[in-house]
Amino acid sequence: MTTLEIRPFAEVWRDHADRLALLASSGRRILGYLCTYTPVEMLHAAGFVPVRILGGGTAALSLASTLAPAFVCPYLRQALEKGLRGEYRYLSGVVQGYTCDGACGVVNIWELHVPGDLYHTVSLPYMDTREARRFLRASLSELADKLEAAGGRISESSLEASLGLYEEIRVLARRLYELRSRGCLALSSVEFYTVVLAGLVTPPEEYLPMLRKLVSEAEAAGPHVSTGRGIPVLLSGSVVQDLEVLEVLDACGARVVADDLCTGWRAFSPPALGAEKGRDPVERLMDRHFGRFPCPARRKAQERAPLLADLAAGSGAKGVVFFVQKFCTPHLADLPVVLEALQSRGIRGVVVELEEEGVNEGQIRTRLQTFLDMVGA
Repeated sequence: MTTLEIRPFAEVWRDHADRLALLASSGRRILGYLCTYTPVEMLHAAGFVPVRILGGGTAALSLASTLAPAFVCPYLRQALEKGLRGEYRYLSGVVQGYTCDGACGVVNIWELHVPGDLYHTVSLPYMDTREARRFLRASLSELADKLEAAGGRISESSLEASLGLYEEIRVLARRLYELRSRGCLALSSVEFYTVVLAGLVTPPEEYLPMLRKLVSEAEAAGPHVSTGRGIPVLLSGSVVQDLEVLEVLDACGARVVADDLCTGWRAFSPPALGAEKGRDPVERLMDRHFGRFPCPARRKAQERAPLLADLAAGSGAKGVVFFVQKFCTPHLADLPVVLEALQSRGIRGVVVELEEEGVNEGQIRTRLQTFLDMVGA
């Protein structure tokens, strides 16, 4: 489908483990994180390379199964298995923004069984109040102390630079989202999320010029591109890293026009911090924490539901496909309220649970095709 050059992104995604191992052997120190609420700007400002820990794969969970109960979501159990097997040997540690209990428990298990320089869970408030901001500032100060104790060096100027770097990436990514929503981006769903996933597993200073070039090419081609074919849908869920499930979605005739994924829009959502130069960088970091598109683990379903319904309606989606990790309590608990809010706006939804054993292509294809036939009728 594509007329855009995404091969560099595909190579980064395909080879990211080898690339990061080579980077670590050159002396760069890499910290993993599980959740987009982790303040990656602080990790980068302290001299570390933040990379997203991802699961995926269908190997038997022979190690993780002895330490993490079966009701922990597949993503976390798969990630833990990889960590225990040494597949994340290039990491100097893990920093986790507190979201779900499962993620925090997995980090604790990881620390007990895998040597590292820094393991830390950042305590995060839920409500945006004066007291919550004081709490978050203290929590970020504690993180800065931990980073420096692990050999990092963080300053106001380095944090300012990292804020600017990540915000430029987010601005460019949001531009891709805008082009896609307008039907002016010649990328399939698999290609689009290959670009997104590559940015989670490569140093931001390397990803930025790649993204800049792609956006420039996309904007130049945009007026001459029409990708309006297919039934417009919004994707919602947590971690979607298995591109096979997106291949099935594309093959069924869906056209993704927006998403509410933590491996997607939630990592790039506003506010735009870079426009507020001169403000305290920690305050700007807190502004993004409270102002970004919320995860079910951080906001009540009654507050999230209208936001998601607005996003779906504004994008022109005829339906919402929920890709939910099996046993993911925050997302599953949200669904009754969210589905009701969508239905009240005339938007239907379908839930597809992602299993530990990998993508069950036949089952998912049947479910998606039936749903698309229904909303496209």
